[in-house]
Amino acid sequence: MAESRRRALPLDAAAAAPAGAGGGAAEEGAVLFEREDSALFIRLIGAWSLDVGLPPIGDLERELSARPAPGRVIFDATELGAWDSAVVTFVAKARELARAKNIPVDCSALPGGLRRLLDLAAAVPEAKSVGGAPAPANLVTRIGRISIGYGQSVIEALSFIGEFSTAFINLLRGRARYQFSDLALTIQQCGADALGIVSLISFLVGVILAFMGAVQLEKVGGQIFVADLVAIATVREMGAMMTAIIMAGRTGAAFAAQLGTMKVTQEIDALATMGISPMEFLVLPRVVALVLMMPLLCAYSDFLGIMGGAAVGSAMLHLSLRSYLSASLHAIGLTAVFGGLFKAATYGVLIALAGCLRGFQCGSSSSAVGDAATAAVVTSIVLIVVACGIFAVVFNILGL
Repeated sequence: MAESRRRALPLDAAAAAPAGAGGGAAEEGAVLFEREDSALFIRLIGAWSLDVGLPPIGDLERELSARPAPGRVIFDATELGAWDSAVVTFVAKARELARAKNIPVDCSALPGGLRRLLDLAAAVPEAKSVGGAPAPANLVTRIGRISIGYGQSVIEALSFIGEFSTAFINLLRGRARYQFSDLALTIQQCGADALGIVSLISFLVGVILAFMGAVQLEKVGGQIFVADLVAIATVREMGAMMTAIIMAGRTGAAFAAQLGTMKVTQEIDALATMGISPMEFLVLPRVVALVLMMPLLCAYSDFLGIMGGAAVGSAMLHLSLRSYLSASLHAIGLTAVFGGLFKAATYGVLIALAGCLRGFQCGSSSSAVGDAATAAVVTSIVLIVVACGIFAVVFNILGL
């Protein structure tokens, strides 16, 4: 018979041991190995606690590896006193070692609670690669995962557009639930607060267009056509596009960050719990505000772009302001002006929907808010460029 003893447990733990147990063994807590015929009996004695520790597992390994090898392992807990997860850990390890050597294990003599804990531990095996890097996936697997991700994104986007369409219909019917103060505040943020950056960028774009045109047209004596170049490019394309890109980086990202933060703090879930549609209460005011402000900002951008060209024409080409503005007005018409404003309104819808969609798709961490804002800007710019190309083809077909 081999015996492996541990340090003595505290007296209060030892007092919980059954009276029939041996005094020293019950006080210390021990495990005894006994051979009877071909069976190895593992007797658990005394009170077991993690505060004291586990017996050396080497004694158990030696018993299982002894010759002749035991035909089966039987646990005996008739002298077991108070116990905690220490005995669960030891029995689970002993059972694992025995089964690795194809030795049957009999746990029927253990307490019912201990057997249930062992069954639970066996039902949820320990992860073998905790903290390790996952195995690299092959090319086909990566392509499949990316394709599934894009497909899921398309489904979410279509669902979002459908919900927004329902909310917009409710707005037209006067049944949408939102606060007018939120709409007014968003209009201010999308309109008046954006005038500074729109002014700077639009004026500089007009200056750049005029300078590049002047360098080339001056070679053939066509300086006056710089006014036509700047006016047509600004009114038809650049005014709306530059305004849209500015608002994508400024307002679209802000929408995504605001809604993403509300998603993290579960404010969106709270609105749905109270029976308030987040689409009507949060998304609708933002889309309406940006759609209303984008044409106004576009018209303002067109004016500043033309004035930037006029500054270059006056300083570099020595053109009078009156002749420059007169040439600009003759180069553009109402069709070009309203076409640019329509493009700006369309870009506003795309920017607002992209920002709100990314905000609703935000994860539950603080870093996910930044990711949502970045994704909103990227998505908005891609949609703007695609829409600009579509408009160019359609307007050319229509002869506008």
